Amino acid sequence: MGLKGEVTNMKVNVKKEDRCLKVGVLGCGTICQAAHLEAAIKAKNIELVAICDVAEDLLRKMEAIYSPSKVYTDYDEMLNDKEIEAVIIGIGDQFHVACAKQAIMAGKHVLVEKPLGVNIEECEELKAIAEEKGLLVQVGNMKRFDGGLQFAKKFIEDEIGEIATFKAWYCDSTGRYEVCDNVMPPLYSSSNMKKPPGNPKADFERYYLLGHASHLFDTARFLMGNIISVETKHVVRGNMYSWLIACEFENGAIGNLDLTIAIRADWHEGFHIYGTNGTVFAKTFNPWIFRTSEVECCNETTREIKKPYEPDGHFFRRQLEHFAEVILYGKEQTGANLDDGIAALRAIIATYESLQNNGQKTYLKDVKGGI
Repeated sequence: MGLKGEVTNMKVNVKKEDRCLKVGVLGCGTICQAAHLEAAIKAKNIELVAICDVAEDLLRKMEAIYSPSKVYTDYDEMLNDKEIEAVIIGIGDQFHVACAKQAIMAGKHVLVEKPLGVNIEECEELKAIAEEKGLLVQVGNMKRFDGGLQFAKKFIEDEIGEIATFKAWYCDSTGRYEVCDNVMPPLYSSSNMKKPPGNPKADFERYYLLGHASHLFDTARFLMGNIISVETKHVVRGNMYSWLIACEFENGAIGNLDLTIAIRADWHEGFHIYGTNGTVFAKTFNPWIFRTSEVECCNETTREIKKPYEPDGHFFRRQLEHFAEVILYGKEQTGANLDDGIAALRAIIATYESLQNNGQKTYLKDVKGGI
């Protein structure tokens, strides 16, 4: 039922493993078009069984491109499909938890886009349900599958010594949309797409914190462990929003996080980590060019500078393959789990609350409610 003349089937030469995780994708919006659908086709251990979206015109376009076995306009119907073992959820933030709960109750594993949700209590309820059912929920913080960040994490664990300071920055670029237009596939839209009530972009402070700080905080936690408090400063100049977030880590280190949307330059993302035996410098790129982070690890004891070489920068495919390996073969989960998703959301809400309280230190353990 493809649309001749509009789109053509994607031809990808991927040798699939004998045992593949059978997945359904919920959503045909930007993130699924630009990331998850292609990742499902390219992943060696994933079989794309179904795609679901209420916008049938958009659904048919994706069907023509990706050739799933089935398509659904009703989410409940897809969840009732006994062939499907797991669901990828790539829809609006406000729908993440509710749709993940539905999938868990239907006996499906879940990979849900970040942020996990918009309210702490709903996320904790999801965790309780998933644990009761014994099903995996992984949050789509795909940068955990950046080979450069993985290399840095091992260096931190084995060689850096006691860490004093973590500095990180996530600065979107005003030229980002031009870059993305060049490297992303053609993106389709529909007036029939399901949208959350109101306008999430009406409050850019909330919107940017949810969408962009999710990555910044998860990277910090992936490399450094738990954050216990934040203190926030914020300034707006025209259409540029900038946060400086001082944080304390459970391991005793201090941190400074810079979130700016958007700078008048190329995409600027990375981190520095200073330890008693070594230092890490890292530069991370616009995710849509699928380029592994450049990382330099300096070990004072061995007098060595170590750099990884990882040509495979398709973080979305790598995270999906790992998700499948955990489910199919019991591999240890290294992707963001529900605790990681809740902790990142706590950090986002704490940042917002600190700002509302004139930069006052806010402890993540005290955070409740949503943003």
